[in-house]
This record gives sequence, C-alpha cells and structure tokens, in this order.
Amino acid sequence: MVYVILLAEILLITVFIYFVSGRLMGAKVNFTKRVLSVTIGVALTTFVYWYSYLRYTDFLNESVVENAANVSTIIWIGSILLISMLLYLLFELFDPIELGSRGERITGRKFFLKRIQHRWRRQKRLSQVVEIAVRNGISRALKYARHRENDRELAIAFRDTLEQSGGIFIKFGQVLSTRTELFPPVFVEELGTLQQNVKPLTTLQVQTILQNSLGHKMEDVFSTFDMEPLAAASIGQVHKAVLKKNHQPVVVKLLRPDIKRIMRDDLNILVEFAEWVTSKSKWAENLGFKELAIGFAAGLREEVNFDIEARNTVQISNALKNSPYQVKIPHIYTEYSNSQLIVMEQVMGKNLAQGQELFDRFDTDSKEFARTILFSFFEQMLFSGIFHADPHPGNIFIDERDGSPILLDFGAVGRLASSQQEGLNLFILGVQQGDSSVIYDAITLLVEDNQHIDRHRFEQAIGQLLLRISYVDRIPTTELIHSLFDVVRDFGLSFYPSVGIALRSLITLDGTLHLIDPTFDMFTEAKTFAKNYKTSFLKKPFTEPKATKEKVESEMAVLIPELLKLPKRVDRLVERIESGKIILHHDVFSDKQNANFVVQLFSRFVLLMTGITFGLVSAALLAIAQFIETAYAVYLNTAAYTGLFLCVILLVRLSVQAIRDMKRSNSS
Repeated sequence: MVYVILLAEILLITVFIYFVSGRLMGAKVNFTKRVLSVTIGVALTTFVYWYSYLRYTDFLNESVVENAANVSTIIWIGSILLISMLLYLLFELFDPIELGSRGERITGRKFFLKRIQHRWRRQKRLSQVVEIAVRNGISRALKYARHRENDRELAIAFRDTLEQSGGIFIKFGQVLSTRTELFPPVFVEELGTLQQNVKPLTTLQVQTILQNSLGHKMEDVFSTFDMEPLAAASIGQVHKAVLKKNHQPVVVKLLRPDIKRIMRDDLNILVEFAEWVTSKSKWAENLGFKELAIGFAAGLREEVNFDIEARNTVQISNALKNSPYQVKIPHIYTEYSNSQLIVMEQVMGKNLAQGQELFDRFDTDSKEFARTILFSFFEQMLFSGIFHADPHPGNIFIDERDGSPILLDFGAVGRLASSQQEGLNLFILGVQQGDSSVIYDAITLLVEDNQHIDRHRFEQAIGQLLLRISYVDRIPTTELIHSLFDVVRDFGLSFYPSVGIALRSLITLDGTLHLIDPTFDMFTEAKTFAKNYKTSFLKKPFTEPKATKEKVESEMAVLIPELLKLPKRVDRLVERIESGKIILHHDVFSDKQNANFVVQLFSRFVLLMTGITFGLVSAALLAIAQFIETAYAVYLNTAAYTGLFLCVILLVRLSVQAIRDMKRSNSS
C-alpha cells in the first residue's frame, strides 16, 4: 500500500511537471518530446534523489505532509523541472528535420521517435551509397574532372556508382543520359548503357490495380486488354488496350504498387548524394549537379501521381487548341484516369533519337520541324503560362502517319505568372538586341527581392556577359543561361523557382533542337516568332472580329462600373483633403510583419536581460552569503538559488524559441 501511494505521488508530480514545463517553455511545444523529456527527467532525478538521500532516511514511514514540507523534496521537484526543460531543449536541438526534394521541412508526417528511426535508416543508406562511390573511385575522378581531355574514367565511375546503388539512382542516370546539352558525349554514352532490370507486374497484380482503381469492371471499359506490357519501367508499366465504347486503341499506364515506398527511401538520399558530389568538385557545382538531382526528385514526386500528369496534359492541350504551331498531344480519357492509372490515346511514332528513318520517309525539313517545336514552346511559356518542363529527345516523337511532332510525358510542367511571362519576353528581346538595360528590366521581373539591385553594376555585368556571346554565328544558349544564373547569384539574388525551371527547360530544348538540326539558333528564330506574333495580334480584329468584339465587351463590362464611380471618389477625396483628414504616414511599424518582428525581438531581448539580471544578482547574493555567518545567510542562499532557478528557466525558454525560429527560417 505504501508503494502504491509513493507511485501515485510520483505520477502526480510528473503531471504537474508536464503542465508547468509546457507553460514555461511557451506555446506549440511538441507533445512527444514533452512527454519523453518529462518521463526521463522524473526517472533520472528520482533515482539520483533516492540514491543520494532518500535511502538513508525513513521516508516510507513519514506522512505525505511531512515529505512535502521537506526542503529536499522542493529541491527534487525543482531539479525535475529544470532537467525536463533541458532535456526538451536537447531534443529540440537534435531533432532530425525531414526535408523535401527542394529542402523544405516536411511537418506533421511522423512522431519524434519515428523521425529518429527514419533518419538513422537514411544515414545508413547514404553511407552505403557514398561507400560505393568511393570504392568506384568517383571522388578521385572528380578531383581531376575537367583537367584532362578524356573524361571516360569519371563517366565509368559515375555509371558504376549509380548502377550498384540501384533503384532511383539508375533512373536518375537514365534521365541524365538525355541531357546532351550538359554532359560530354562520353557521359551520355556511358549513362545510356544503364539498364534497370524491372520485373514486370504479374497478371494478378495488373488485374488487382485495374479492379481497385478503374472504378468500373475491366470488361465494361475495354473490349481487349493486352496483359503483356508494352513497356515496364521503375514507376509503372504500359499496356495496350481497346476501348469498348468507341473501339479506339489506347495505352493504359499503371502505377507500380511499391513505387512510393522506394521513393520515400531513396529520393532524399539521392539529393544528399548529389550534395556530397558537388562538395567534392567545382565542375559538379558549375554543372548544377545538386539542382539536377533536386529537379529530378521534384519531377518524380509529381510523376507518381497520375492525376497531376493527366491534368497537365489536358491543360496544355487546351492551351494549344487554336495554336498555329501544330504539335500533337495524346487525348486523355479523364473518366477512366486517376492517381493510379492513365488511359490515353495511343500514338504511333518514334522519338527524335530514333526517328531519322521517319524524317527521310516524309522528306521533313529539319529546320522547319525544329521551328514548330520551338514556337510551340514559346507560346506555352510566354503566353499560355503553362509549359512542358522536360523537353528532352525522349519526350518528343515523330508521328509515323504524317511526320508531325508529338509531345509526350507531362508529369513535369512549369507555370509562369503574367509578370514572369513579360520578363522572359523582355529577356529574349534584350539578348536579340544586345541591350543590357532591357535585360535588367527583364531580370527585375524574374527574381525575388529585387528592391536593392545596383542597376549600374548589374548592367555592367550583363554587358560583359553579352560581349562573351557577341560576333558569333549562333548564340550559345547553354553558356548564356548558365552565365546568367552566375550573375544573378553573384548579386545575391535568386530566380523565382518557376523561372529557374523555365530557363533550364530552354537549355534542354536547345539541346533537343540541335539533335534535329545542328545549325539551329534558338534566339535567332525567336525574332521570327516575335514578328509572327505581332503580325497576328494586329490582324486579329480583322481575322477574328467576333472574338475581338466579345473581348472588348467583357473588358468594358468590368471597366464601365469603375468609371461611373470615379466622380464620386474624386469628390470624396477632395472633401477629405479640405477637412485635413488625410495624413500620409509610413514607418517601419506600418507593415504588420515588420511590427510583429520588432515587438517579438524586443520582448525576447527583455526576457534575455531579465534572465541575465537574475543570474548576476543571484551569483552576487551567493557570493555575499559565503561571508555572513549569521542566520540571515540562509535567506540569502534561498534567494540566490531561486534567482538562478528563474534564470535557467528563462534562458531555456529563449533557447527553445530560438531553435524553433531557426528551423522555421531554414524551411521557408
């Protein structure tokens, strides 16, 4: 019975410490870390208290009131509170933060212990990958990258590392093998040999996916369905089928059931591996190897949600419905498509890397074919605002029926706001005219936090960049855009993420267009596109009078009510000016965010000063008490230790808040 009462007392103290520590540390204290820190704090402090003091007393035979009134009990409870808060601070400091593909913090996904377990598993996997890389000599090869004419040693080491790491790493290498605009031919050759031995889904698995995801019975949707896959890849596999309702041939893309687990384990590891490679080599840093991995991870996360790919395909198809630059986009049967499968029109053709035979068969003008693709992409980027973000040769096909271009795989698209579209228009115009002031105006629309740019210095840097690409037969797109990234970074700026995607897409597209026609010049052809667009814009009122009339009517419907309100608003403004009620005032506190920041900073400064004051005064009282031999020394010691106790509590609270703010800042 005595031990039951003792356990009840300890439990009551634990609950008390739980609530008090939470209040002292502030709001939004993590529940799991709070419970863990209090539990460990109670257990540890109770053991020390018993071992050092209680076992020498007869505390079991004393009453609860006597025990509670004992000074040692008060010291014990105070020690539990301090140690629990310090343990929470420790957990907050070393809490592993799960990061997404672009470095953002992923919250609300796992409990604290689960995150520790997940972090340990990730570190173990990363160590395996780095060990494979070192064993293959990639670190030694990176050291001498770009310092020799033959890059084959590095290419072989890189290929072997990706191949032996398996899973997502092999797919990453396959994607890099298409980036002919970035990597020398030896890399493209070596990475092109990567083959992922993906075991096709069994007939039972295919039937299960269809049954769970189709929403209809399989025989009610398809008149025939070929269980032998047309292609099997790491994300999914594709089957041929015929729709029952219209007898149209289609392809059905199925998501592999285990792909999300594989991604969870390996995508973050891939980004960390790319960061390690970048840290070992200036060549990899200049290449943007880490950004390539981040972009690949972000794209793959979207690719495994087929709802996104289907929506992207429909959006771009609708945006280009009336385009004069005809490229084909497969029709999506949205009534049968969802996050697990896509049913789309079957297109017949070959990709650009394999399509020379079709070019010869249709006697295709390669420059005109490339121009159609480029102009379609310009229309997507500069006017529709939504564009295919990965135009590598494997995603552009040649239709075997008429030789026209086909765009495939809309798992990754970019979206640009109207101001960013205007900025890209100005950028292309500025490059054509060699005008650094126009490019400066473009950059101000394309970068974040553009308020503090030194215009004169920036235009000088852009001028130097334009001189490097002057007086050449063809503007080197890759060099131009990479140099632009360098200039922007040197001035402490950064492009909006969507703009970065657009510029990198232009680099990829330039490499694709050179595969079609090695003499093709993107920026020279842009002049033709701009001329055609201006001509069609001026002719539109005459060629499409009905659409122009409807546009004018819709604009006037919005404008006229505002114009009718204008006289009253002017009259009201004049009255307020005459009465002296209008006062213009602006300071740092006029912005709510700035005001909150200053108030928060001031309140924490006050807490810090209070804590330091408590500490200094308490230390002084403790020192004075050592020289007093009267009974008053007891009161001084009590006051000193109380002050030190309050000092520690305030500093722990401030430390927890500071750590939390740092994490929030890093994830924003």
